[in-house]
Amino acid sequence: METTPLLTRPKKKSIWSRFQFPWFRKRELCSRVIYLGQLPEEEFPANYVCNQKYNIITFLPLVLFEQFRFFLNLYFLVMALSQFIPSIRIGYLYTYWGPLCFVLAVTLFREAVDDYRRYRRDKEVNRQRYERIALDSDINGYRPFITEHVPASELRVGDIVMLHKGQRVPADMILLRTNETMGTVFIRTDQLDGEIDWKVRIPLPSTQKLPTDAHLLDINAQLFVEKPEKDIHSFIGTCTRLDEEESDSLDIENTLWSGCVVASGQATGLVIYTGSETRSVMNNAAPRSKVGRLDLQVNDFTKVLFLATLFTSMLLIVLKGFDGPWYGFLFRFVLLFSYIIPISLRVNLDMGKAFYSWTIQRDKKIEGTVMRSTTIPEELGRIQYLLADKTGTLTKNEMVFQKLHLGNALFDKDNFFEVEGFLTQHITNDAPSLPTSPITEGAALAPTPRQIWEAVLALALCHNVTPVYDIDDQRADEAQSDMGSSIMSESCGGAVPQQQLCDYQAASPDEVALVKWTDMMGVSLYRRDLHNISLKLRAANEIISYNILQLFPFTSESKMMGIIVQDENTQKITYYVKGADVALAKLLNSSWLSAECTKLAAEGLRTLVVAKKTLTKNEYLEFESEYKEARLSVTSRTERTAACMARLQRGLTLLALTGVEDRLAERVPATLADLRAAGIKIWMLTGDKLETALCIARSLQLGGGARWLAAPECSSRRDAYALLTSLAPDADTTDLILEGETLEVCLRSYEAEFVELLCACSGVVVARCSPTQKARVARLLRARRLVVAAAGDGGNDVAMIQEADMGDCFTHLLPTMTRDSLTL
Repeated sequence: METTPLLTRPKKKSIWSRFQFPWFRKRELCSRVIYLGQLPEEEFPANYVCNQKYNIITFLPLVLFEQFRFFLNLYFLVMALSQFIPSIRIGYLYTYWGPLCFVLAVTLFREAVDDYRRYRRDKEVNRQRYERIALDSDINGYRPFITEHVPASELRVGDIVMLHKGQRVPADMILLRTNETMGTVFIRTDQLDGEIDWKVRIPLPSTQKLPTDAHLLDINAQLFVEKPEKDIHSFIGTCTRLDEEESDSLDIENTLWSGCVVASGQATGLVIYTGSETRSVMNNAAPRSKVGRLDLQVNDFTKVLFLATLFTSMLLIVLKGFDGPWYGFLFRFVLLFSYIIPISLRVNLDMGKAFYSWTIQRDKKIEGTVMRSTTIPEELGRIQYLLADKTGTLTKNEMVFQKLHLGNALFDKDNFFEVEGFLTQHITNDAPSLPTSPITEGAALAPTPRQIWEAVLALALCHNVTPVYDIDDQRADEAQSDMGSSIMSESCGGAVPQQQLCDYQAASPDEVALVKWTDMMGVSLYRRDLHNISLKLRAANEIISYNILQLFPFTSESKMMGIIVQDENTQKITYYVKGADVALAKLLNSSWLSAECTKLAAEGLRTLVVAKKTLTKNEYLEFESEYKEARLSVTSRTERTAACMARLQRGLTLLALTGVEDRLAERVPATLADLRAAGIKIWMLTGDKLETALCIARSLQLGGGARWLAAPECSSRRDAYALLTSLAPDADTTDLILEGETLEVCLRSYEAEFVELLCACSGVVVARCSPTQKARVARLLRARRLVVAAAGDGGNDVAMIQEADMGDCFTHLLPTMTRDSLTL
């Protein structure tokens, strides 16, 4: 039981929550079982997108409420209404109602136009038509297969939908089949997580092997999926073929989240979540009306002037005496003095803000600036905190391979030609798949060709990159299909196509940078699908092929990715792994790794450690059996798979350490320096991993303290209390970096105290931060009466931008939904 003291009193449930009517209560989310080809009996939310603030009924009341909740407007309304009373009328009605109606008309027109634009965008999204696979009406006991085009708003849980290249995913789906020869589908997720790199999605093996999409309706299969969650980086479920007693595990690689875009080929998926239960909707906060502090100050000054007017009127009544209808004279005096608060003040403020916004856009020193809102431009001069996304906002998201460290040698861009020379020597003199010797402590100063070959081969194999050829390059396609998985020698002549039209696609730009570097060194990724990977050796003009036995994608928990491959020539099985030094250092026995990682990180490079392990056939078969059983577990999948991986990773051999540079966006360092000089604190909130975020923070010099401190993972209130007490004494000199899960635990236990601690730190970076957490940070800072600006470039930043006092961005590569949320 937790014994750590509570610094923040927990919130109590209100009495109202106990007596809510059923239709006001939130629908309880739960896991579900979906049978392929059958619609569930349970009712789920409609797949309808609605970003409007008003409807026909609520438009006028809500807009008027937003206007008259300010004392300034309410004061003018009361003054105008008083002129309907003949005994206190002091002028013509139009002198009071004319200016007020003009101001309200302008506001109503502006809100109507903005909401109509949102309505048009929602209508366009909801009316997008998709191919749905269904069974036709019964004909002599047979129901033929048909495809029907239906709008996105009519899709339901259990529908099977065909998606084509360039189409937006209309709901959260499980990928069942694809027509791609590689057996994978690429998707773009920039509207969901802000990352512009393509991500690979893999269909279920039990459904991918079916001849056509029509056969999906002929099999008896059920899918168990977890309840709707906000986490876009994880998913748990199972798919069971009841007719063949075959089961597949479901994870994030089998999902197509709503808002993503199919980047290649055709994908057929099963709808599992719709409408408000999709990941994208659950991570977006409801829009709010933003009010500048100048408007609030004018509102407060109006109250002071009104009190002064009332006091002066009372003083005159006292001097006159309370004989007769004195209250009528009092109200007349108030009306006469009402010109102290001119209604033109509101009009002049709106005109001044509009002119200020126009001059900002016309400023030649900041060409390209666009003001998306004219209501709060003056807030630019009040910003105290800037919450910035990383990917695509502070960085270009362009990775360049800079250094390769082998322990006994360090190579950089100035001597990469030596690496190519060593590789050429090894490839032309030795068979590339012969056993190799690992790097050992105390090895000779000069690296051997075999050591360099082993390191480069690991980088060329251990990744999730796929080469994509231009569709017009028919010869390349034909050559790939004819080649299969056989080894091609120089005698093949022109059978090995040129690769000028090849592009590399991957979920991580780091991996693309590594593969491009191996290509420069003469070991090119030539072909890849679900089961095979082929490399082209430029020195020998050969193609060598490997079977992919297992692939372990990168996760924030493991901080590494791995692959098990089998050489088709020698049948040797090898496990390659690469990842963060903090994760792999404890699995390796190396005296130089820690020190060299520190040196590369100090240069602002993203470091990756590469290692390997050779497996016998029996060792692999034993691991495969245990791993498959663990993957089919629903309740304890994470723990069981982690135990299997821990056994696999015993006895790893260190191969190399790499350093990759993430290039910063143009003028961002100088801009951030100017902002810091102006007294603005800059926090970086990113969905990227902690190590990457730390490298960028160092490159941008975001912190002003003596050191960057990585907060330990917190899973309980006790851990949060320990972190809070350890950081409190030196917070003002500490640059803190923590992960989103740690932030969530700390805010849940000690919200007020932890926010105060973060504000005291000289620099703050939050890695693995979800869109909801970004919005919460902005909301907590605003609750402390701080002026907060948010900068972002992706759909995952919309909620944060909406919660902040104003939103801006340093880049022109903005998705539509982000542009609509921006102020600058």
